[in-house]
Amino acid sequence: MTKNEPETLAEVVKTERLSREWSLRRAGRETGIHNAHLAQIENGTISRPDHNILFALATAYGLDFERLLRLAGHITNRPGEPRRSPYGAVAWKALTELDPDEQHEVVDFIAGLQRRRNGPAHGQ
Repeated sequence: MTKNEPETLAEVVKTERLSREWSLRRAGRETGIHNAHLAQIENGTISRPDHNILFALATAYGLDFERLLRLAGHITNRPGEPRRSPYGAVAWKALTELDPDEQHEVVDFIAGLQRRRNGPAHGQ
């Protein structure tokens, strides 16, 4: 580990919070994550937080989501293993928090994206 670059999830998250001069309470308000939970991530007690927690941290701190996933052990880059999008779990969590009408709108939006991607050039 170099002195310039934090190498653990705990170090990255704590370093970024401190660089913003945020207290744990302020970080909790900015991320939507309870400050006690943040403290456990920063001290390494929680070393593998859920995808949605990491996404909230990446968004609030301007960090690379995939880097946080890698540091938390969610991405392993094993040879021959198919690469899955890290956003699936975050999207699923967000979808479950919507009401049925909103869920339907999201599904319609995704279907529209797929139709656009698979448009006339792909046999339609």
